[in-house]
Amino acid sequence: MLPLPSAQQLRYLIALSELRHFGRAAAACAVTQSTLSAGIMALERQLDATLLDRTVGKKVVFTPLGHEIALRARQALLALEAVPQIAAAARTPLTGPMRLGIIPTIGPFLIPQAVTTVREHFPRLSLSITEDTTEHLLEKLSLGQLDMLVLAMPCLCDGTETHPLWQDPFHVIMPPGHPLAALQAVPVEQLSAQSMVLMEDGHCLREQTLAICRQGPSRNGSEGESDATFTAMSLHSMAEMVELGLGIAIMPAMAIDGGILQGRRIVSKPLTGAPASRTIGLAWRPRSPRASDFRALADTLGTLARPQTPQTTKKTG
Repeated sequence: MLPLPSAQQLRYLIALSELRHFGRAAAACAVTQSTLSAGIMALERQLDATLLDRTVGKKVVFTPLGHEIALRARQALLALEAVPQIAAAARTPLTGPMRLGIIPTIGPFLIPQAVTTVREHFPRLSLSITEDTTEHLLEKLSLGQLDMLVLAMPCLCDGTETHPLWQDPFHVIMPPGHPLAALQAVPVEQLSAQSMVLMEDGHCLREQTLAICRQGPSRNGSEGESDATFTAMSLHSMAEMVELGLGIAIMPAMAIDGGILQGRRIVSKPLTGAPASRTIGLAWRPRSPRASDFRALADTLGTLARPQTPQTTKKTG
């Protein structure tokens, strides 16, 4: 039988492949740099394979084989860590640490309620929260650094199991004197010719806004493009730009209900047509040993807003 790498060796290799720096990888593994380096070399001898290209100086460059083995190492370590998780979940469900990722256009408006609700219903669950963009959260989920995500869908969530919670309608925000402010509601077709304030690249709300703006012809005759001069890093920055008259923007109802427009000279009108809302939902790795815990959390978090559509769990990818 071939000798198997240890879990510690796999952790060293994964940390180095993620961080591409011996010192930072060692710190992430709570060992010295020499210990991590020796562990990688021992793994290479054990496998009789060259995992790192050491002809490029101080840069950490994986060989094609090393890259493939690092990918397999992540899968193997996740499977190994799932063994005690399955046993623990069977003994005492909804206990222990739970690492939750959440996107910035949801986090500030959901976290206070979510934390309070989880503490009330699951007092033995230790919740930690990371806020980041959808792309980065999905990467951390795939690497086993997070257990569950709160996302806005539709999104590119391939390779996850998702559970919708509720619909979050979109509103259009604008200065009081804007021509659209006289309408009771704004049809999506009206947005394609408007100057829009968008979230910066990496935020799903940017892509959702651009998709909505493609519902009609633009003023320059180029289908699918809107005039967007200003980009915001947060919904608060977006509201400031709109108040200054730099453009109009699409704002989730969740943020408006959370008071983001209070004290501002901004008019908010419902958006009508399709798509005029986003779906707040959860995502986790398929076949996770804690899937039953995630579904129980989904049922509880779903009470924080009134669901508009039947709730079903589905796998994507």
